[in-house]
Amino acid sequence: MNKGELVEAVAGKTGYAKSQVNEIISEMIATIAKTVKKDKVQLVGLGTFQPVKRKARVGVNPATGEKIKISARKALKFTPTASLKKL
Repeated sequence: MNKGELVEAVAGKTGYAKSQVNEIISEMIATIAKTVKKDKVQLVGLGTFQPVKRKARVGVNPATGEKIKISARKALKFTPTASLKKL
């Protein structure tokens, strides 16, 4: 499911116009993205988005077998709720 399909599904179930639902979902995504830069975002029934720090490490180029340095970086971790895992 992509964003357009999500908008259609929510609009169909709620009776709101697709443009209204699209605006709400877009704002929700923007708010989550802005907040998760600094702190975790927990959505009950869905899961938790949390920023994590990845340490620098040595990796291997699979094509050549050459060792390469992978620099430290920030990443995003999603942990689903127990009810979502069951599905």
